[in-house]
Amino acid sequence: MKFYYLHISLLFFFFTIIGKSLAQTTMDADANFITARDLAFSGEKVAARKQLNALLKHYPEYSDASVLLAKLDSWDGNYDNARRQLNKITSNKRNHREAWMAAIRNEKYAQNNQIALGLTQKAISYLGTDEELETLREELITTLTTTPEIQETLKKENQELNRRNTIGVFTGAEAFDMVYDPIYRGELNYQHRSKIGTVIPQIQFSQRLDTIGAQYGLEYYPKINKSWHGYLGYFYSKATIFPNHTAGAEIYKELPKGFEASIGGRYIQFGAGGSVIIGTGSFGWYKGNSYFSARPYVAIKDDGGIGVSGTLLARRYFRDGDTYFGARLTYGFDSQLNQFIANDRLLSETILYLESQRVDLEYQFANKNNSNVYTVNAGVRRQELAFDSGNYFWGFNVGLRYQIRFK
Repeated sequence: MKFYYLHISLLFFFFTIIGKSLAQTTMDADANFITARDLAFSGEKVAARKQLNALLKHYPEYSDASVLLAKLDSWDGNYDNARRQLNKITSNKRNHREAWMAAIRNEKYAQNNQIALGLTQKAISYLGTDEELETLREELITTLTTTPEIQETLKKENQELNRRNTIGVFTGAEAFDMVYDPIYRGELNYQHRSKIGTVIPQIQFSQRLDTIGAQYGLEYYPKINKSWHGYLGYFYSKATIFPNHTAGAEIYKELPKGFEASIGGRYIQFGAGGSVIIGTGSFGWYKGNSYFSARPYVAIKDDGGIGVSGTLLARRYFRDGDTYFGARLTYGFDSQLNQFIANDRLLSETILYLESQRVDLEYQFANKNNSNVYTVNAGVRRQELAFDSGNYFWGFNVGLRYQIRFK
């Protein structure tokens, strides 16, 4: 009997010690988490990360620590890292409210409002009625139905002045199925962005008609206020393959529900004689992560002749405003003012009255921190022969643009 009571006493002592150890372990883990949380909220992110990583090393299933670590990534702009960590947690623990809230806010910070709305609806389906989640859901629906995502993204990127300067280079070529030799193009430009707008001095090069020439230009995109901005530009060239003088001005107005409109004009004076005034404008629409635009051109020659052209543009944006796929359709005269020869005579303003159709595709993408931007384009056109009205030739073009951004 004594042996029996001794055995019971030892077991009781053993389980008491184990229970105290487990309680102490939990207390230590919780205490470390509270310390890390206090460090994070006081702005000491490095110390908080160190504490959380040490905690997770010993207690890898401590999900609250993983959520806080993901929040730190999100606060620092590392949205992809935060997204991966939070996806793991919400996939394994459907009822972890704080993980859902962090995941939704992470997508809002990243300007992915459509994804944030989807996560909010998922969270409500798993967690049930939740006043804060319902409020977030209503806010996101309002944002998405009043201001398209990409329009807000582009606004935000245009306001950021972390990289005010950009150097860009472009090279391209176009070949034809008959009569004309290939055209080669190049461009070097510098962009400086400030609170009052963007200034772009540039040099454009071209080799066509066995002639190499350059055109020098300056463009300015002034910011007038939140809903108005403009365009001013002037180009000059002595080369016969470019107009002598080109000047332009346009005013843009942002309209409700993702619409925008503009009106403006261009003045072109050709070296071979003659000039033309081109009236233009645009009507654009931002819809979710897409943008659509229509732009007409009406050319009025100094002798009273009229030429008409128009373009339709569509873009689908992806990760941000620097990543998109676009298509442009043009009908009417060649708005790029490519000059050709007919009967040994250089065409100037005549090109504004030749029938032409073209399709151009482009894809733009950037590296992870958007400091390097690449644009590739390809297109095809069908244009009327100046010396043989009613007959056409085909042209095929490709090009590559590279931009590097810096402070």
